[in-house]
Amino acid sequence: MDFENVMQELEALGKERLKKTYLGNGAHEPLFGVATGAMKPIAKKIKKNQPLAEQLYATGNYDAMYFAGIIADPLAMTEEDFERWIDAAYFYMLSDYVVAVTLAETNIAQAVADKWIASGEELRMSGGWSCYCWLLGNRPDSEFSTSKLASMLDQVENTIHNSPDRTKSAMNNFIYTVGISYLPLHDKAVETAKRVGPVEIKRDKKKSSILLASDSIQKEIDRGKLGFKRKYVRC
Repeated sequence: MDFENVMQELEALGKERLKKTYLGNGAHEPLFGVATGAMKPIAKKIKKNQPLAEQLYATGNYDAMYFAGIIADPLAMTEEDFERWIDAAYFYMLSDYVVAVTLAETNIAQAVADKWIASGEELRMSGGWSCYCWLLGNRPDSEFSTSKLASMLDQVENTIHNSPDRTKSAMNNFIYTVGISYLPLHDKAVETAKRVGPVEIKRDKKKSSILLASDSIQKEIDRGKLGFKRKYVRC
């Protein structure tokens, strides 16, 4: 399938209801409103195709950009490529669920994520923290430095309440993910979550949402999910 075929298929799968939902979450035109599950049959035909992924991502169309992440070949991407992708990721569903996910399948993931976390830019920081969540939820504990992750938990505790909203959300998810998926620091993550307490996320024209990592960790423990690792990062 070439670029034109894919764009036509995505447009045909668009739903007005989903389009409104995506717009409400921060997406903007152009977009079609395609359910992510509806993209899978097309992805199966294409498998990995980095040149096509680059064409799709460059459109600025949210659905095409999301689909680009599904068919991207992460190991064919350089740090410069990821910098270009995060530059174009204009809201969290791209930074955290497309770019961060794709980055998490590479050997440069932690190095790039560290730079983004230190950038001071909301979506770069959000993408960096989210990348660690994807990594921790998939890779063996032995691939991580316990002292480094402990220091990152301290950083979250000290800065989360003064961080931008999307970064707050990703940081809160980091506490939760360490607590569930990285057993060496489970106890520290639980204590960090308690000290951080409720995290308020303000939303345009909507009531603020409150995140509580301690509750999320306990719910997963109650479900028997302590130590959970997913088989694949991308669906």
